[in-house]
Amino acid sequence: MSGPLSHLRILDLSRVLAGPWAGQMLADLGAEVIKVEKPEGGDDTRAWGPPFAEGGESAYYLSANRGKRSVAIDMATAEGQELIRALAAKSDVVLENFKVGGLAKYGLDYAALKAVKPDLIYCSITGFGQTGPYAARAGYDFLIQGMGGLMSLTGDAKGEPMKVGVALTDIFTGMYASVAVLAALAHRDRSGQGQHIDLALLDVQVAVLANQASNYLVGGMIPQRLGNSHPNIVPYQAFATQDGHAILAVGNDGQFARFCAVAARPDLAEDCRFATNVERVRNRDILVPLLKDVMTTRSTAAWMTALEAAGVPCGPINTLDQVFADPQVRHRSMVVSVPHAQAGHVDLVANPIHLSETPITYDRAPPLLGADTTTVLTELLGLSVAERDGLRNRGVIGG
Repeated sequence: MSGPLSHLRILDLSRVLAGPWAGQMLADLGAEVIKVEKPEGGDDTRAWGPPFAEGGESAYYLSANRGKRSVAIDMATAEGQELIRALAAKSDVVLENFKVGGLAKYGLDYAALKAVKPDLIYCSITGFGQTGPYAARAGYDFLIQGMGGLMSLTGDAKGEPMKVGVALTDIFTGMYASVAVLAALAHRDRSGQGQHIDLALLDVQVAVLANQASNYLVGGMIPQRLGNSHPNIVPYQAFATQDGHAILAVGNDGQFARFCAVAARPDLAEDCRFATNVERVRNRDILVPLLKDVMTTRSTAAWMTALEAAGVPCGPINTLDQVFADPQVRHRSMVVSVPHAQAGHVDLVANPIHLSETPITYDRAPPLLGADTTTVLTELLGLSVAERDGLRNRGVIGG
């Protein structure tokens, strides 16, 4: 593989989503990522379906493991542990998302691997971090969305708290992990020092509360669920139209005046209760019902055409079939077809990063379980056919 990180090797001991997402990002950028999986079943998400691609791999697994090599090793065995330590010694980064202390019993914790590779970057992803009263707990995205405040902000004001429709905390944690790894590598390049990265899903969820957290810390008010409304901007929400729904995202007073002109209600922009965003936020309970009545007078398409012409931000609420049929999404090539050993090919969502000199290539589909065991153990560790066969016969390796 080529790319800006093609000089790096990542040993990925993680599974499910946050760790694999970080590994996939690094693989997309050119790093060699070796995914270590248990011989029986592999990554848990391989069975998380339907749907499954032809050959049996789940769509969930396929979403987070592009660009990697799969090596099936039983880390519960002493021989398997020794193989993983040997691979770590030849790697730049280790990714893992076991419970705190979970890898120490295998001799695969940071202290143990630092002994064989002093400048190793070792990234641990857990639910609650390596320290603190919750450190021993298991953490899951849904749980963390609730504990970290996101669900208290999501959903209709009169309904129940809602999680986001994708595992957003896991995804953000994977992104933070990839950034942290690159920062640690930059430090290593200057100092020669490796380090341990401690990433917690709960920390990440609190961090990405963004303006809502700031609203509380600065204003002292506990934000409440507003459905599709915005706590600091009005109007900035979804409205029912004559035939569906449309999003109106007015970001300043000029846009609001233009919207009112298009809506044939210039009086609203002239009303002192609505002329500025500060006043619109204060008087949202008066303004929003008026806008709801206005928005139902035209179809979604009619509003889109008129508001786009006036420079007022607006948009439809697309289902996924509409998303992938959207001309802008298609133009940006957000779906890539990657050759696959069993399915022939699989369609995957592309990486949104566009690099002018080192573009991302998509030449390695998410691997079959253990597909690269022989190659990796031969090329990196120099194991002979007899040694590999012996390990396979003893159940230490698979694939």
